[in-house]
Amino acid sequence: MKHFLSLMSLAIAVATPSAFAQKWEVGFGAGGSFLTSETVTNPAGNADATRNPGLALSAWLDNNIGSGVFGGEFRYDYEMGNLKLSSGGTSTTFASRSNAVHYDFVFNFASSESAVRPYVAAGGGVKWYSGTGTEQVYQPLSNIAVFSDVRDLRALASVGAGVKFNIAKSTLLRLEIHDYMTPFPSKLIAPVAGSSVGGWLQDFVVSAGLSFSF
Repeated sequence: MKHFLSLMSLAIAVATPSAFAQKWEVGFGAGGSFLTSETVTNPAGNADATRNPGLALSAWLDNNIGSGVFGGEFRYDYEMGNLKLSSGGTSTTFASRSNAVHYDFVFNFASSESAVRPYVAAGGGVKWYSGTGTEQVYQPLSNIAVFSDVRDLRALASVGAGVKFNIAKSTLLRLEIHDYMTPFPSKLIAPVAGSSVGGWLQDFVVSAGLSFSF
């Protein structure tokens, strides 16, 4: 959580010609995170690896250009949820959290004066997964993969869409969904000898938040 509080103060501006007016927007949101799974393969059997749905918090700083149709967004995301490994009727979990920082280019389908502003966003950054559970001498399914209390830094690709509602002067309600994609964190959920895993995890985050323009 301390990362969430400290990184809210960071800012990034979109470089624009001086002839364009700029308008800023700062906001905070909360919602839920839902990850896809990947299969850890082993000659003795396979297991599905994922993270259970959990809390997602975010903070952002936008720089809108001119009428506000084009802009950019520097964003910090904090998520928590239990890692899960399952095979057949056996499953095991491990506490974890993740932090991400990224920059997205934003296209609004209406100007900043409009009451309703649908938008899309796309960009990239980094995400680090952290195991926060206690490692055990014996873990179920340890013949396929094991959990580790390490940090696993991964490249992040971000796409999203949402709607902004002007609910008061300089105050906006945002409803949005994002898809945060990273390579599988194989240090955090580590395949044992003879096992393998690949692919990308997709992290779907549905959230609501408030933004304040200035």
